[in-house]
Amino acid sequence: MTVKVKFFTTLRELTGKREEQVELPFNATVGELLDSLAKRYGPKFVEYVFEKGEVKPYLIIMVDGQSISQLEGLKTRLKDGVTVAILPPAGGG
Repeated sequence: MTVKVKFFTTLRELTGKREEQVELPFNATVGELLDSLAKRYGPKFVEYVFEKGEVKPYLIIMVDGQSISQLEGLKTRLKDGVTVAILPPAGGG
């Protein structure tokens, strides 16, 4: 199945892309998607996204506009054609 991933700010700089299509096995999870991206983009990606095996709390991961914190977290199952956005912390001031 194919999933579209959108990158913002620091991840856009790390990957050199605004978005990309990622091929995953049928019924893959958000965690499996992130593992695939970590293998592709290496230690800097891992350092930015993960802390002790979990996604850093300041990152927001959305699947078709819905936060995975409102779904099943990293165990959220993906479907063909969904869009996953990895969002940085919101700035204010």
